[in-house]
Amino acid sequence: MTTNVLARPDLATSPDPRQAATAAPASDLPPRHSGRVARLVRGRPTDPLWVRPALLGLLFTTALLYLWDLGASGWANSYYSAAVQAGSQSWKAFFFGSFDASNSITVDKAPAFLWPMELSARIFGVNTWSMLVPEALMGVATVGLVYAAIRRWFSPAAGLIAGVAVALTPVATLMFRFNNPDAMLVLLLTAAAYATMRALEKAETKWVLAVGGFVGFAFLAKMFQAFLVVPGFGFAYLVAAPTTIRRRLVQLLGALAAMVLSGGWWVAIVSLWPAGSRPYIGGSQDNSLLNLIFGYNGFGRLTGNESGSVGGGANAGGNWGPTGITRLFNSSFGGQASWLLPAALVMLASVLLLTIKTPRTARTRAAMLVWGGWLLVTAVAFSFGQGIIHQYYTVALAPPIGAIIGIGATALWARRRQLAARLALVAALGATTAWSAQLLHRTSSWHPELRIVVLVAGLATTLALVFLPLLPTRRSLWTVVGGTALGIGLIGPGAYSLATAAQPHTGAIPTAGPTGASQGGPGGAPGATARTGVRALTGTNGAAAPATNAAATAGAIGAPGGGTVGTGGVGGAGGLGGAGGILNASTPSAELVATLDANADQYTWIAATVSANQAAGYQLATGDPVMAIGGFNGTDPSPTLAQFQADVAAHKIHYFIAGNSGGRGGQSSSGTASAITTWVQSNFTATTVGTATLYDLSI
Repeated sequence: MTTNVLARPDLATSPDPRQAATAAPASDLPPRHSGRVARLVRGRPTDPLWVRPALLGLLFTTALLYLWDLGASGWANSYYSAAVQAGSQSWKAFFFGSFDASNSITVDKAPAFLWPMELSARIFGVNTWSMLVPEALMGVATVGLVYAAIRRWFSPAAGLIAGVAVALTPVATLMFRFNNPDAMLVLLLTAAAYATMRALEKAETKWVLAVGGFVGFAFLAKMFQAFLVVPGFGFAYLVAAPTTIRRRLVQLLGALAAMVLSGGWWVAIVSLWPAGSRPYIGGSQDNSLLNLIFGYNGFGRLTGNESGSVGGGANAGGNWGPTGITRLFNSSFGGQASWLLPAALVMLASVLLLTIKTPRTARTRAAMLVWGGWLLVTAVAFSFGQGIIHQYYTVALAPPIGAIIGIGATALWARRRQLAARLALVAALGATTAWSAQLLHRTSSWHPELRIVVLVAGLATTLALVFLPLLPTRRSLWTVVGGTALGIGLIGPGAYSLATAAQPHTGAIPTAGPTGASQGGPGGAPGATARTGVRALTGTNGAAAPATNAAATAGAIGAPGGGTVGTGGVGGAGGLGGAGGILNASTPSAELVATLDANADQYTWIAATVSANQAAGYQLATGDPVMAIGGFNGTDPSPTLAQFQADVAAHKIHYFIAGNSGGRGGQSSSGTASAITTWVQSNFTATTVGTATLYDLSI
């Protein structure tokens, strides 16, 4: 038995002098500054010799997994890659998160997630590695923070188990090798969880404020999703902080203020900035940042009321597929992050029950409230949200699942001879074995031997846990049983993570695992594979690559009229209205690039085309600004026809490139993109360059 902050029984498994009460003698605490470098190299003086090498090995292996062959993914999500290029050329574009360096329109998120990539691109140039290496390093930092948070209160083994579980979550391997907002979001939320645990130690206000600061800045990475951790963190602190209820409430108000300041400064500046001298707010329908925050990227994700959205699957439950408690386990989402979710839920419930009579400030329960609150609130939001939801969003579940597994496995294992703890271990292992086998069965032609190994080893180890009291009390035998149990849980996600790292991923909706592992497109509709529909559209640095099954993807997303795509990924000649046409980047020919480059310095935009993903291919290939009419999916009312006509009259735009007409796959009724297209076709002469149709607006 170990002690919590009030020296009362708890389930913590590693005594630590820093876990003493606030009244503990100063001599019981480690020195504040001395020996930090030495500790970095060899770890804590009381640690076994294997601890620091194991940690360094975990971080090195994670870095290798996340950095391996990053160049294969080319521009990854070309929509955000174009914004990185713009931010590397213009500080104004950097601040606002503009899609193009001439600041026509912003991306449909706050810009903080772009800033590390843009700074890297300014130093090392705009290329795949300068853009994606910062994302991979964020993944390594996330794993390290999870280890640090769990190790601080518990044992080195608990921290290592948590870190490995996070690192080998397939969707984590995907998103820490990609340029979507989720890498920074997850890193900042993990930092907020770490700060929450530090705040719970001695109720220090600085750590409470740090929680608010991290969550607020995470808002600038992916807006409202960052706030899903707030209920869990706030409740845990309110319940378990070792101070008076009045001080707890005051501190939480301070954290709220820090959160508002950390995320609100940018919102205030953009909202007060004259609209005429800044880019249009992409994703909004009225050029309002508040509309973007509370609508398209806010409550609309829960209600499905997302004006200007790309649409969704015509499925029961929500615009983007069936909703409900089983959503995270379905054929579309299951293989991404749910491998250890059943075990995490079992351990969370078991540990909370076993600690129900411990003091209010008991650390094991407090830790489970922190990470469990994050897990449950986020999982419920993902499960029942009727708005836009993609499989890769589930990367936000990786840190809490890993932390709960690390805490729960070691705490319950330490009490394995007690019936309640042993039954919890049996239930967790049995659920993991059954669920892993089911997930592997969904890709039955891909390494079928893995499923057999999981089933046989899982059944044998589960039986060993059941009859554990009858086994000899030799430490080596118990170590084998415990190690095998952990290995069973990691076989499936580990194999999926390796498969993920071995494949290039491009497009707007990547998925983790072997090809075909995520069936049914974004909404889970049967009959289409999301992976092949939206990835492999551009090769390294924009080189052409096959765009397979785009039409099937458009149909799965639910584009009206069957989602005719045309040739949106080849030569820039898009179809009309299909979702595939707005999710795919254009791949211009060398002849088209040369045409666009001619006299480029005489124009503010070398070209304009409908939808940012069409524009992205041209912009990345030429390095010059391209106006994305209608923003991401062509449904934003920007620019207006009058504004476009004025820019043409002022000779700011050289060419109009025909393609996706916009608005067909979304919910916008503005018709702005269609009006511009019609006006251009009526007043200018079409020419063909390669496979693209161009209109020279300068004559």
